[in-house]
Amino acid sequence: MDILLLLLGLICVVVGVFGSFLPVLPGPSISWVGIVLLYFTTAVPANYWILGISALITIALTILDYIIPSKGTKKFGGSSYGIWGTNIGLIVGIFAPIPLGFLIGPFVGALIGELIYDYKDHQRALKAATGSLLGFLASSFMTFVVCMMYLGLFLWIVWQNKTALF
Repeated sequence: MDILLLLLGLICVVVGVFGSFLPVLPGPSISWVGIVLLYFTTAVPANYWILGISALITIALTILDYIIPSKGTKKFGGSSYGIWGTNIGLIVGIFAPIPLGFLIGPFVGALIGELIYDYKDHQRALKAATGSLLGFLASSFMTFVVCMMYLGLFLWIVWQNKTALF
């Protein structure tokens, strides 16, 4: 049973790393589940500090993952129309059958939202859409770093308990 939990945990952590780039998968949450599965094994003693701190990081990052692209739009002069456009564009981009739709969607959504708000000011709309894209990229990078840390933590815990697991 321990080997099954170890494999499922490793799969979750690796899928979480991929989820840091694909917005349809909640990367940090899936990676955290992988760490929790590792602690369900009988060979690894429960460390509630690691689980608690990583859970708080996961919750904070999940919230920030939705806030940062909108804040990027606002920072670059976008209005609430651009923020709504960013969020709608992100959802549409995920399901659109085009390559890199999750990158193009927030940009186009913010651009359309800003053009609806003020169709005469194309420069401001383009600037807000660029802020949306930069916010999304910053959020993805931050998520990737945390998921890689979770992968390292998972491998470190396995290494520390390798004699008990195998």
